[in-house]
Amino acid sequence: MTLALLHTSPVHVPVFDALRDAGHPGLALRHLVREELLARAREAGPEAVADEIGALLAGAVADGARAVLCTCSTIGAVAEARAAALGVPVLRVDRPMAAAAVTRRRVVVLAAVGSTLAPTLALLAEEAGDRCVEVRAAVVDGAWTRFEAGDREGYLDLVAGAADAVTDADVIVLAQASMAGAAGRTATRVPVLSSPRPGLAAAAAAVARSASPCSGGAPGTRTGGLTGRARPPRGTVE
Repeated sequence: MTLALLHTSPVHVPVFDALRDAGHPGLALRHLVREELLARAREAGPEAVADEIGALLAGAVADGARAVLCTCSTIGAVAEARAAALGVPVLRVDRPMAAAAVTRRRVVVLAAVGSTLAPTLALLAEEAGDRCVEVRAAVVDGAWTRFEAGDREGYLDLVAGAADAVTDADVIVLAQASMAGAAGRTATRVPVLSSPRPGLAAAAAAVARSASPCSGGAPGTRTGGLTGRARPPRGTVE
């Protein structure tokens, strides 16, 4: 059973390999790393890379992937929208994290790059549904420069510092998978959520369902708020 992962940075490969080894040892991962997709999406918007994403995912499915997990929050919605055409589940890594976050009243979103904010806020609104959830968002100043320079320690320290500065929230969301390591560096008492572990768990479950002869529902439909087509955004996002 193979899960394809679409990354926009090679730093994600060992992270997801380690998570697979720890929690999903029978799952085969195929990593697709395309750094240029994020650069172009930041410049021209996520839809500018939709056709290329579709072609990449179609190739992965043709090679035997039973599901696809997109680990980039900026292009996650574009990838997720391809599920119906591909005939296999396509998940965005941050959806389970978002579903957990909106069970709280006050959410603070931290991102390292501005292009992540709009897709993340839309996802939170979608997952909130009719619930009234207050969401505030901020870009961590200087973090992305550290990331691009290969200074992982400095990058995570800046993200952790930004999280520690949040005091008036019920939960903090680290919008990008690359930020996950900062959660263990924080001193805040506010819960800090990151996406890699729950995202991979949801994708592994999707692969398992796709292999079951008793699985029901068309590929791409939502199951438990974790996969499939987007609902129109609702709720209160400030």
